[in-house]
Amino acid sequence: MDRFRAISPRLRLLIADDHVIFAETLKSYLEHAFTVVGVASDGRMMIEKALRTKPDVIIVDISMPILNGLDAARRIKEQASAIKFIFLTMRDDPNLAAAALELGPVAFILKCASGSELLKAIDQVMNGKPYVTPKLRAEDWVEAKNRAQQFRKELTHRQREIVQLFAEGRPMKEIADILLLSEKTVEFHKHHIMRAFNLRNNAELVLFAVKQGLISVDAQTNVRCARDARRS
Repeated sequence: MDRFRAISPRLRLLIADDHVIFAETLKSYLEHAFTVVGVASDGRMMIEKALRTKPDVIIVDISMPILNGLDAARRIKEQASAIKFIFLTMRDDPNLAAAALELGPVAFILKCASGSELLKAIDQVMNGKPYVTPKLRAEDWVEAKNRAQQFRKELTHRQREIVQLFAEGRPMKEIADILLLSEKTVEFHKHHIMRAFNLRNNAELVLFAVKQGLISVDAQTNVRCARDARRS
């Protein structure tokens, strides 16, 4: 931490995580060496704060409500390519890591990692080098590079949004309000997705969203936490 204090005292970080206690604890830890410009509790809030504050690095959980961290990062990259990403997640999935690395020199580490590993990851990405937690086995990583596309296979950006929001258990009107669409348009998209992927009910839609990497198994709990965070 002292080395970062000396080398990068003005490095600006944005934290994006829907678990408020974790995010605030991480913020307190990192503020000793960096400037934390904000905390976001969902993917859309992350995009808004990133484009407004222009941080050097975003530390982001992949499993976030409204818009997952990976899709949010892709959108930010399109508008602010200089921003770096540290994906901090509970999911030790090499396929997901491979999909994240398609964004360039980013880091993929687990939430059980030590503080020193997080600092190492920040150092690596700021020097233009990718970092993947050593907890992912090398043979898994090589195989995963060939399967990274499964996390967005055949789904458009709009379809990914709609699948995630329905899988989180949000009602039609709320989805329409979030996406600035009519309820009929949202219903049309859902019908097309269900038919195209042979999904017979909402339970199968949720499983499909999990397989696509759009939500985690505790997504509905995450949604409630994010709503509480927005109100506070």
